Amino acid sequence: MTKPEQPDPSGDEIEVRVAADAAQLPMLRAITSAVAMRQDHNLDSIADLKMAVDEACSMLVLRAIAGSILTVRYTPKNEIKVVATALSDTDDWPDTGAFSWHVLTTLTDSLDAGVSQAPADPGGHLLWIEVTKRNAAGGE
Repeated sequence: MTKPEQPDPSGDEIEVRVAADAAQLPMLRAITSAVAMRQDHNLDSIADLKMAVDEACSMLVLRAIAGSILTVRYTPKNEIKVVATALSDTDDWPDTGAFSWHVLTTLTDSLDAGVSQAPADPGGHLLWIEVTKRNAAGGE
């Protein structure tokens, strides 16, 4: 299954494209926090979403082709959906038995991942992971 490449017509969607490198993870955590705060998520929900995006992007960076791009798309509505993608030379994805997958299932309200054939140029496989987080009930 391939995640849609078209932007959200409401204009609320945010897309960030960075080098598929672990050095970019602190910036993605900061952006995730800002998106969640803007949607009035409580502190627990913000912390969970930051950790989930960090873990998901770390999983993708480990499998990404050197020099490729990591794309992270945030769709904040009643809940925040985050879809991250990276180009890889392997289609071995996702490893649902891995500890990192277990962490993601604990931190998120829904989790999905898959792989599709990348376009002929540059070739390879497009790995994607989607996490969704609702605002936790109650206060902070």
